[in-house]
Amino acid sequence: MILIISSPDDAVTIDFVRPKVEARGVPVLWWDEDQYPAHSRLTVAIDEAGCRQILKHNGQTYDLADVTTVWDRRPSPIQVGDLVTDKDYRAYAELVAGRFRDGFWDLLPARWMPAKPTRALPADNKLFHLAKAAELGFTVPQTIFTNDPDELIPAWNRTGGQAISKALTYRDFFIYGDQHLLYTTRVQRRHLAGRHRIQHAPVILQPDIAKAAELRVTVVADQIFAAEFDSQSSRLTAQDSRRYDDNSVTYRAVELPDDVAKRCLDLTSALGLNFGAIDLIRRKDGEYVFLEVNVNGQWGFIETLTGLPISDAIADWLTADEPVTQDATKEDAR
Repeated sequence: MILIISSPDDAVTIDFVRPKVEARGVPVLWWDEDQYPAHSRLTVAIDEAGCRQILKHNGQTYDLADVTTVWDRRPSPIQVGDLVTDKDYRAYAELVAGRFRDGFWDLLPARWMPAKPTRALPADNKLFHLAKAAELGFTVPQTIFTNDPDELIPAWNRTGGQAISKALTYRDFFIYGDQHLLYTTRVQRRHLAGRHRIQHAPVILQPDIAKAAELRVTVVADQIFAAEFDSQSSRLTAQDSRRYDDNSVTYRAVELPDDVAKRCLDLTSALGLNFGAIDLIRRKDGEYVFLEVNVNGQWGFIETLTGLPISDAIADWLTADEPVTQDATKEDAR
């Protein structure tokens, strides 16, 4: 059985793969962590005979000994539930539930994509994987990670006033009720006067590299799927490709130089990942520059726009240890 851990909002991506898994006669259990502990029950029984792990949800009981592979896609945060109203006890319940969940997954003897959560979390840290990429021979931007306001002006001067800032993690937040999402931003001279603000939330400072093109390289185990796109053809994506402008930007499948492809495989392997979405820049002189690796980065749009068979590779990997039967069994515990 394949266990998919992801939000129902992730259906667009899941549905690239799940039908291909089920067509091979492999049962799929789709469950989201926001069901725990309010609506789902997790149990671990340990004795001399070994360890038994049980998931109960929607009146069904699942023995997770049947799980050969886990696809840890986009889980939602755990939810204690509305019945716990005391703030202090709620904080305690969330802490205990989270610790138990972490141990529960660590004990599960299955193959994981991209990796077990305790391994994927440090791999997803931009400090760690940028340092590892440099160690493996990637060209990387000269980068400062800091919350020291005194570092901003020297970093800006080193780039001749062509510095950019990035957030350490990609998530939205609210200020006085207004939603904000931080994209890559050019550091203007006027920003230097407000440099004291970075003491509260560390930032990434890098030179603004002139781009011939950008690439999303999707690694699935030992397979590489590289897509190049002209982010500079749109004002929206010129600074940050996550602003997506698919009507103006052309995507195409490409072959990476052998040395770059090897570094991509070496990096995901060194990080302990069975999946990674790597972002690169191709400079105008032809040099490839590493930006980051997303341990669960989006790839469905790449498959749609280029035809690269990423979902086939994921389905192959997920079912590699499963006996294939003729009749598909569908289970959905969302």
